[in-house]
Amino acid sequence: MSESTSIHGQWSSRLVFVLAATGSAVGLGNIWKFPYITGEYGGGAFVLVYLGCILLVGLPVMIAEILLGRRGRQSPINTMRMLASAQGVSPAWSWLGWAGVITGFLILSFYSVIAGWAISYAWETFSGTFSGASAEEVGDVFGTLVSSPGQLLFYHTLFMLLTMYVVGRGVKQGLEKAVTILMPILAILLAIMVGYALAQGAAAEGLRFLFQPDFNAVFQKCTEESGTQVCTFTREPLLVALGHAFFTLSLGMGAIMVYGSYMPSNVSITRAALMVVAADTVIALFAGMAIFPLVFANGLEPGSGPGLIFQTLPIAFGQMPGGLLIGGLFFVLLVFAAWTSSISLIEPAAAYLVENKGMSRPLAASTVGGICWVLGIGTVLSFNLWSDYKLFDRTFFDLLDYLTANILLPLGGLFIAIFVGWISKRHLSESELSLSPGLFKAWWFVLRFLAPLGIFVIFLNAIGVV
Repeated sequence: MSESTSIHGQWSSRLVFVLAATGSAVGLGNIWKFPYITGEYGGGAFVLVYLGCILLVGLPVMIAEILLGRRGRQSPINTMRMLASAQGVSPAWSWLGWAGVITGFLILSFYSVIAGWAISYAWETFSGTFSGASAEEVGDVFGTLVSSPGQLLFYHTLFMLLTMYVVGRGVKQGLEKAVTILMPILAILLAIMVGYALAQGAAAEGLRFLFQPDFNAVFQKCTEESGTQVCTFTREPLLVALGHAFFTLSLGMGAIMVYGSYMPSNVSITRAALMVVAADTVIALFAGMAIFPLVFANGLEPGSGPGLIFQTLPIAFGQMPGGLLIGGLFFVLLVFAAWTSSISLIEPAAAYLVENKGMSRPLAASTVGGICWVLGIGTVLSFNLWSDYKLFDRTFFDLLDYLTANILLPLGGLFIAIFVGWISKRHLSESELSLSPGLFKAWWFVLRFLAPLGIFVIFLNAIGVV
């Protein structure tokens, strides 16, 4: 088991690591994306498929990424360079660290803009904009926001400054303090939302939709042909669940690796990873419990896609007793979830600048954040002034989103599994994890065979091969 300590410091305890890693994993993907894809793919059956994918793909790769981080005790780039040297393999493996850092960097540049929407919506909801608003009026609010470069740039700047401030204060005073404050607040806000939704919404219908599986509904795609409904089997929900299970845990972007480098040596990697996966999954399910009862109570469509949060829910908040207060708190919750994720996205690059360029923490965070902010202007403009300018039939934002989610993240996770499962010596993983022989063999098999296969299928689906 590794005994060294990162120059950046380390977490005070396993609980702090779990809070930090959960904060990295919990973000817009849990509270925005998970509910709408669950709605699109039939509810309960999709949830079960998703949970299976979490266990077979997400958890094994998370354990491997934490293991690499704690063994290297440096930024992902230097960790992979050092571990490759120790294994006697090509130093080119450091590109895996570079890929993670660059991926997190690119994601943060547009993630900050989307998080800015949540800041705007919190203000709009608290101020009564959605009180009694129709679907058309709510749509106009969203349209006005994204068509205004000035508004988007203001909220993008505000969110990036919040992120840079936390990272600039370091591991103990910045990251640790932030997650120990923000994560409990996030949990309390989500609990309030769930309580309100179950009390004021269609609780039975919402919970039944979320937890009662109907595999015919999720794996059948029905179309009208000559007045007759024709249903065929579709693997699309499985591929979506597999992809989201991987991406929701922040794997393959260096965040979990660098957080693992701050983990104390006496903390069990496996138990910590299990706690993170459990917490991330529970929060996603609670988000569904907070949203679907309100959707059904107002006769809205659960499968309304990405607009579920920003264009469908505000209608419900505007119609229900106490809805404006609860709606405002919901968007504050969304901001906090995005904030805890964003600090993990900037941390790998900031750590590298501190280690290799001798920068101070505040300067490293400001440098990375400043470059991300400039790159984010492209995303701001892609919703308005640059909306007609496309490359490969995609706007600037769409291109970054596709490149990171469909190419860089799957490849990062795939090569993490390959390095730990096939390149690294088995006995090093055995000593680091300290599992029983049976549990280690099960993890080792899944990491070497099942997880890479699952990730490769995600990648092939993303590029249109399967």
